[in-house]
Amino acid sequence: MLLEDKILDDYKEAMKAKDTLKASILSFLRSQFMNVRIDKRKDKLDDSDVIGAVKKLIKQHQDSIEGFKAGNRQDLVDKETRELEILKTYLPEELGPEQVKQIIEEALTALGATTMKDMGRVMKEVMAKTAGRADSKIISDMVKEKLTPKTPQQ
Repeated sequence: MLLEDKILDDYKEAMKAKDTLKASILSFLRSQFMNVRIDKRKDKLDDSDVIGAVKKLIKQHQDSIEGFKAGNRQDLVDKETRELEILKTYLPEELGPEQVKQIIEEALTALGATTMKDMGRVMKEVMAKTAGRADSKIISDMVKEKLTPKTPQQ
């Protein structure tokens, strides 16, 4: 079953159960899928497109939470946090730091990468293998650390 279909089923269940918060966030998510479909000129989205839309919405919620905290709006922080938890259930399980490190090591070895000039090739390889299961910022930082020459301590 595709992730998009699961989200549609969950939306229908939330409507039947009169779970307005879940129904509302899933309805909004489904409208995001429609936008992605139009942008990509597709009838059906694959799971990577769906995960991308979910991640984008999660990022928006995280930004909103920060803004509401700054504005002392705890009621809105709570609502956004509950919606964020619902959205996170649709993401694949995150890879741990050790698993990411292993994938980076394998990519470095396979590509023979040794300098920062190889950063783009390594990132492309690692991102393909992690496929949305790890934060790209963390991956980027780890790859940079591996490719940056170590200076001897004085």
